[in-house]
Amino acid sequence: MKLLNTLRVRFALWTAGLMLIVLVLFGTFVYFSMHQGLANSIDDSLRLSTSQAIAAVNIENGQINFSDSLPEGSGVADLQERGFTIRILSLNGDLLQAVGPYRNISIDLLSIKNAVAGEPGFSTISLSDSDPVRIYTAPITNDQHLLGVVQVMQSLEDLYATLKQLLIILLISIPILLIVSAVSGYYLAARALSPIDEITQTAQRISTEDLSARLNLHGIDDEIGRLAMTFDNMLSRLEDGFKRERQFTSDASHELRTPLTAMQAILHVTRQRKRSPEEYEAALDDLSEEMDRLRALTEDLLYIARGDMRPTMPHEVVNLSNLLTDISESLQPMAEFKGLQLKQNIQSNLYIKGDSDALIRAFVNLLDNAIKYTNEGEIKVNAMRDTNESLQVTISDTGRGIPPEHLPHIFERFYRVDESRATQGFGLGLAIVQEIVQTQNGIIEASSQVGSGTVFRLSFPMIEDTIQESEI
Repeated sequence: MKLLNTLRVRFALWTAGLMLIVLVLFGTFVYFSMHQGLANSIDDSLRLSTSQAIAAVNIENGQINFSDSLPEGSGVADLQERGFTIRILSLNGDLLQAVGPYRNISIDLLSIKNAVAGEPGFSTISLSDSDPVRIYTAPITNDQHLLGVVQVMQSLEDLYATLKQLLIILLISIPILLIVSAVSGYYLAARALSPIDEITQTAQRISTEDLSARLNLHGIDDEIGRLAMTFDNMLSRLEDGFKRERQFTSDASHELRTPLTAMQAILHVTRQRKRSPEEYEAALDDLSEEMDRLRALTEDLLYIARGDMRPTMPHEVVNLSNLLTDISESLQPMAEFKGLQLKQNIQSNLYIKGDSDALIRAFVNLLDNAIKYTNEGEIKVNAMRDTNESLQVTISDTGRGIPPEHLPHIFERFYRVDESRATQGFGLGLAIVQEIVQTQNGIIEASSQVGSGTVFRLSFPMIEDTIQESEI
């Protein structure tokens, strides 16, 4: 039973079963076609022989001359040599003259009656000691006068012998062909499924610790080859995903360890001896600062972790013009505190579908970064429609900029550019911004020049601006 569970054996059995049905149907068709063809050939031969026999009958003065009705030198002798039997009967069915091996078989009066009525026909008589005999009965006429009836007979021995030989050939060839088809089906299945075995063996070698195994079935452009290529691509994606998760876990552990270590150090130093109220208050302030850092990091980590598994939520209609204006005004005091100008150029009635809370977090992160890493100059917030049925938002600053070698990596989790913008924070802000923008069906890009500043460009699908403010 275990052997039957293999796909090779089942494929071989399916092939043999299908071949059996085809061969049985084909053999049956050939057998009955051969039978019908041989039977028609015998009937045609009997008709022709009957015509020759009637032509050989000697008719004088409107009567059959029985003294010489079937002369030896005529075509009748030739028919007799070929195994035909010829009988001449009266209109009443009486035997008048006969030659051949079956001249004494019983007379079918119904055939005589039909022939006298002008309807020649065939009949078959079964014999107990030999094969059946085929008989053709036809009238003998002269000048439209009915003189008698002639019967030409032929044994069906050759027909049945031929059919028997054909049946033997079919009974021998069909099992041989079945065996050949089963073996061929097994071989072809084994050859076609050999890449599947490789996939199985590769899958058994794969673990979460090592996803580097690949099939590398090159040059096979069929279903199996495409399956192998898909399998390799899936392994590559899984490997990249596991690498990112391991890196994320490592980075998260490191980031979490930093404030915890600082808190532990503060507590350890503070408890070494009695201190004044002012020193205890300073220690509590340091602990509060580290707690705030730990809380912010934990919230960012939770947001990213939930984002990886967050189902798609229905979005609401958001007036992006009002949202950007409110965010800019709320961060205006922070910019003025650093002596920066926060300028706005926001068109009115810019509507998108999205999550307003998530969008607020994204734009606050971008503007907070711009203010934090710009020492002098200005920060601009622009929002306008473009010609592609979308709207563009740009946030630019005149800060220190990002070196070109770091620019492609700024949206990666925990990535920091120590020499420019990421001297503070955890390296999660821009990663969260990118995730938020993508969940709103948007696109975010960054360009920067060291010493000249950085520009973030965001693009969102825009909806019609005919929605009233009360609907938002």
